[in-house]
Amino acid sequence: MAELDARRAEVLGNAARTIQRQSRTYIARKEFIELRKAAIMLQSHWRGILACKLYEQLRREAAALKIQKNFRRHIARESYLTVRQSAITLQTGLRAMTARNEFRFRKQTKAAIIIQAAFRCHVAYSYYKSLQKAALTTQCGWRRRVARRELRKLKMAARETGALKEAKDKLEKRVEELTWRLQLEKRLRTDLEEEKAQEIAKLHDALHAVQIQVEEANARVIKEQEAARKAIEEAPPVIKETPVIVEDTEKVNSLAAEVENLKASLLSETKAAEEARNACTDAETRNAELVKKLEESERKVDQLQESVQRLEEKLANSESEIQVLRQQSLAISPTGKSLTARQRTMILPRTPENGNVLNGETKVPSDTTLALSNVREPESEEKPQKYLNEKQQENQDLLIKCISQNLGFSGSKPIAACVVYKCLLHWRSFEVERTTVFDRIIQTIASAIEVQDNNDVLAYWLSNSSTLLLLLQHTLKASGAASLTPQRRRATSASLFGRMSQGLRASPQSAGLSFLSGRGLSRLDDLRQVEAKYPALLFKQQLTAFLEKIYGMIRDNLKKEISPLLGLCIQVPRTSRASLVKGRSQSNAVAQQALIAHWQSIVKSLDRYLKIMKSNHVPPFLVRKVFTQIFSFINVQLFNSLLLRRECCSFSNGEYVKAGLAELEQWCSEATEEYAGSAWDELKHIRQAVGFLVIHQKPKKSLNEVTKELCPVLSIQQLYRISTMYWDDKYGTHSVSSDVSSRHYIRNVIAKMRVMMTEDSNNAVSSSFLLDDDSR
Repeated sequence: MAELDARRAEVLGNAARTIQRQSRTYIARKEFIELRKAAIMLQSHWRGILACKLYEQLRREAAALKIQKNFRRHIARESYLTVRQSAITLQTGLRAMTARNEFRFRKQTKAAIIIQAAFRCHVAYSYYKSLQKAALTTQCGWRRRVARRELRKLKMAARETGALKEAKDKLEKRVEELTWRLQLEKRLRTDLEEEKAQEIAKLHDALHAVQIQVEEANARVIKEQEAARKAIEEAPPVIKETPVIVEDTEKVNSLAAEVENLKASLLSETKAAEEARNACTDAETRNAELVKKLEESERKVDQLQESVQRLEEKLANSESEIQVLRQQSLAISPTGKSLTARQRTMILPRTPENGNVLNGETKVPSDTTLALSNVREPESEEKPQKYLNEKQQENQDLLIKCISQNLGFSGSKPIAACVVYKCLLHWRSFEVERTTVFDRIIQTIASAIEVQDNNDVLAYWLSNSSTLLLLLQHTLKASGAASLTPQRRRATSASLFGRMSQGLRASPQSAGLSFLSGRGLSRLDDLRQVEAKYPALLFKQQLTAFLEKIYGMIRDNLKKEISPLLGLCIQVPRTSRASLVKGRSQSNAVAQQALIAHWQSIVKSLDRYLKIMKSNHVPPFLVRKVFTQIFSFINVQLFNSLLLRRECCSFSNGEYVKAGLAELEQWCSEATEEYAGSAWDELKHIRQAVGFLVIHQKPKKSLNEVTKELCPVLSIQQLYRISTMYWDDKYGTHSVSSDVSSRHYIRNVIAKMRVMMTEDSNNAVSSSFLLDDDSR
């Protein structure tokens, strides 16, 4: 109990101590907090007081500084204003003095300028008057000198024209004389030949008569000998010795004498015949000499005719040049007033009435030069040139009207091209710097080919433009000035004649001239080269462009016509295929005919275009190029369709396409190589692909046989595509696929193809199996 009480008292004591400790702690803490608050309040109040005192001090210092600054600024401004006023006063005085001096100087300068201007005006006016008088004098003298020079030139030109006329008359007389001599020589030659023939006939008759007489004499001698021999044999021996022998001897002697006479006459006739032969030989030699002389005279006559023709051309050119020079001489003047200021002269036509000679006298008397009035001068000067221009315009209009119609062909020669070439060559249009005839011809051709569906018109103009272009290629020769002109765009390297034959532009002597010779347009030696100016060269370029355009239009029209049929020709119709398999032989023939109907339509289109180009005499090399590109287009379309459509890679479809290709081959053989050319070779891709489809025992073919023998043109990608897409719908055989375990050999072939395709792809070779259409 005591322990419990002690324990209890201890516990209670501990509790009381704890309570006391806590209460004391609370009271002490409370007092500490109040004391701390009081200290903080006192500190903050004191610090506020100190801050107020510090602020007041700072404010007073700032006010003192502001007062000092304002005071100093006031003092500085007062001093600045004083100095500024003094400077302004000094500057005003100095500027007023300078202005007075400047005003005085300007006043004096103005007065000096007025005096100098008046003096210089007087001097310049005097110099102008003297210079004007000298210029008028110089101009009059120079114009008189130029007029005399031009008059001298016109007189010399007239003298040359007269000389040319005289030479022409003399040559005409010489030609007439030589023609008369030639006719006389021909007549003498004819008479000599007739006389020679008569003499030869007489000699032959005499020789024949002598031969007949000799034969008759020989016959009589033989008869007499036989009669004598018979008489001797029949008569008695006694009687035979005396009289008969004498009689026979006389007869023999007479016959011998007659034979001698005949021999003498034969010798005389032989001598006469020999003399006749010698005379005939002499006549033949004289005849040969006369023939040579006749040929020489004919050659001289031809040369004289050519020289006369050249002289006529020179005469015409000189007359036109004289007219042009006359106009230029009338139009030349340093000032614009010269046409009306000075007097002009007009050369009157030479007639017997005015004393001039028509055959080319050179002197022009003074009464033939008339001073024309200022009103009628331009009319007389412009009249010759206006007449020439009107005549040239009429000729051009007639040419354009002529070629705008279908002139047709003369044999195989396009008449329009020949007419245009001859007219341009005759008018010397290739040698002029400016003309409109080329533009009009080009516009005529452009208006004629506006209707692109009319193949007859296109073929007609294709023939004419090609012939004209070949003639221009052989005739025109670029001059130095024309060669320096900027070249027009010539994007033809990738066009028709860039790929077909650059010889049309570069070397027409090879292919073009043979074509011209075949047509017989003219002798190629007669086509002389002409120094062509820029308009002629531009016309040749435009004609080349139109030739390419017409060619492309014909080719595109044929492509448009056969394009729908090509889509039907690549796959055999299902109904026809069924009737072909299940029907009889007769129905099979009908079905086979129906199958190739589309191919026959293509052949008919080709025949129609070939006839059109033949009838219009299109050059064969252009016809060959058209059909070569068309067959290339057929090859690309059929081959790409075959590779893109699996239903086309079948055995029966291969037979169908093969039958159609046989129709095209027959057409090529009928069209001949002259017009078909190498068109059949353009179908090599589709031919080899179809041959691969219809070949039997494909599993037994190695990769080398397929790539080297069967299909050497096809690439590995194309062969792989055909091999994987092939299916046999006729005999039910398996396709050449690598999935068939029984086709281990083929599996190896296809595996090799895959390996080769992988190598090609690694070597950055194009893996496309489609063909590009390069038939444009």
